[in-house]
Amino acid sequence: MNWILLIIAGLFEMLFAICLGKANHTQGIISKLWFGGFLICLFLSMTLLVKVTKVLPIGTAYAVWTGIGAAGTVLLGIFVFKEPATFWRLFFITTFIGSIIGLKLVSH
Repeated sequence: MNWILLIIAGLFEMLFAICLGKANHTQGIISKLWFGGFLICLFLSMTLLVKVTKVLPIGTAYAVWTGIGAAGTVLLGIFVFKEPATFWRLFFITTFIGSIIGLKLVSH
């Protein structure tokens, strides 16, 4: 169950980064709504991370949490913000995701 919560925490990290990007690309009330989404996702992500680190090793949990957030943010950046999807960018994101999976497999 803690691994599931950690994955959810990582997804909220990804979402708070996307909300922050959207807040920076909009104006007025829409920008404030995206910033509100950022704060909510930040709170949920951190709360779940704190919860899982009571059971999972902090080093592993933090690496997986940031990895999910970073990889997800890059992928959403490609699809949402039309960032470039070059071969090398996708190659390194793939190896990054493989490393996250590897950490899960070798952790107790």
